[in-house]
This record gives sequence, C-alpha cells and structure tokens, in this order.
Amino acid sequence: MIQNILVYIAVALALFFLIRKFLFKPKKKSGCGTDCGC
Repeated sequence: MIQNILVYIAVALALFFLIRKFLFKPKKKSGCGTDCGC
C-alpha cells in the first residue's frame, strides 16, 4: 500500500515537471527564440 502511494507521487511529480517544462517555458518567451523561424 505504501509503495503504491510512493509510485503515484513519483509519477505525479514527473508529469508535473514535464508539463511545466513543455507548457510554461514557451509562454515566458514572448519574443522570438533561437529555434524560432522568424
């Protein structure tokens, strides 16, 4: 039971960091980035 809770917490943290990495970073760059095709 405790192991299942720890696994769920680890998965939730991993998903949180992935979503934060892919969704919140582009919003902070309002200008043109280096990989932008401007």
